[in-house]
Amino acid sequence: MKHVLIDTHCHLENEAFDEDRADVLKRAEEAGIGYMINAGSDKNGNLRGLELSKKYPNVYAAAGIHPHDAKDLDDSLYKEVKKWAKEPKVVAIGEIGLDYHYLHSPKGVQIEAFRKQLALAKGLGLPAIVHSREAKNDTLRVLREESSDTLGVLHCFSGDMDMAEKAMELGFCISIAGPVTYKNAADLREAAKLIPDDFLLIETDAPYLSPVPLRGKRNEPACLKHTAEVVADIRGVNFADLARITTHNAMRLFKIGDISEHGEIAYRIRDSLYLNITNKCTNKCGFCVKFRTTYVKGHNLQLEKEPTAAQVIKAIKDPKAYSEIVFCGIGEPLLRLDVVKKVAKWIKGQGGRVRINTNGHGNIINGRNIVPELKDVVDSISISLDAEDEKKYDKICRPSIKGAYRGVISFIQEALKVIPDVKVTVVKVPGINIEKCREVAKDLGVELRVRNFNVVG
Repeated sequence: MKHVLIDTHCHLENEAFDEDRADVLKRAEEAGIGYMINAGSDKNGNLRGLELSKKYPNVYAAAGIHPHDAKDLDDSLYKEVKKWAKEPKVVAIGEIGLDYHYLHSPKGVQIEAFRKQLALAKGLGLPAIVHSREAKNDTLRVLREESSDTLGVLHCFSGDMDMAEKAMELGFCISIAGPVTYKNAADLREAAKLIPDDFLLIETDAPYLSPVPLRGKRNEPACLKHTAEVVADIRGVNFADLARITTHNAMRLFKIGDISEHGEIAYRIRDSLYLNITNKCTNKCGFCVKFRTTYVKGHNLQLEKEPTAAQVIKAIKDPKAYSEIVFCGIGEPLLRLDVVKKVAKWIKGQGGRVRINTNGHGNIINGRNIVPELKDVVDSISISLDAEDEKKYDKICRPSIKGAYRGVISFIQEALKVIPDVKVTVVKVPGINIEKCREVAKDLGVELRVRNFNVVG
């Protein structure tokens, strides 16, 4: 089965494809490229891109004037861009932005064209595809001033992590292209590692910037798989995970394709299967992903109804197909202790391995020490410590039950008595003293794992 990718930025109208464009599109389909977004640059490029979008069902278009050609964006051309942008298969304004490397158009002219086209995007409710080369400060300044209520993407990202973070604060995605595969791309690989899942896109920028092992040859959408493989490896996920994450993000941003509205009970990440049995929780942690999105690694975890144990077992199918099965989701699994015990017992009986990710409130929730009931059916447990003391915990995790932090500490102590593998976790967020958390874990005699903010799954 091919994993569907979306090439969020290419130039299929370019003359480099004039001899074999139909074959290029066929190879893209065979490589699992579900959709391609053809970005406009100058007048002729926009017109040819629009024609391609009309001819091929899986090609969409973006309308805009590249900073190189900003000097040509007079009132007449602006009116044409506005007209093109209203075509049914135009999904963005782009590519627009700033390029101070070549200065084919003066800086001031570029900035004015950038502002006008961002205003157009805002007026039409379309995302913006932004080109920024050697223009970090001005790009961010113009985006701050002009892009309120406008989403978009920094395409073919070549900036540093500081630029990425500031763009993401404005709601912009970051798109990674072929250069991430190059030997001298350490900074780009670092950004590709740290960008949160829900801000990540990939692209070819074809016919330019072919990835290794095709560097120096003409790029095309089918080559996107090479970039995807490298980004997946950098992020510690598999190709299927990366495809699912970036495809969902592209569909959401550009409003193309069908995004699943069905909440998943069992969802795979890498070689593990995660079980989403409730969306309820006794904490309201400020860093929790569910207050930003119900999607984790491209999986929709918004449950319409909590599943029964039988439904969960049916969704698992073969426990031995996974390295482990994890009770996790976007809620606290031990709110549904009976389901956890029934399903865990069945998994163990089928030769599977069980892990629970919990906030450690299980004993308070259930009014008794439940840990002995997990003996022999749970192989490992990961407990969220999340703070070095009760005051910090209450501020950051906002528990709905009294004595929550003390309950977590007690739960950890009880778990160590009967569960073979016990770990505690803390999310690296402002205000938390990681070293003091290490001391708490050491005193308890348990391993501490530090999780980066915005990294889930």
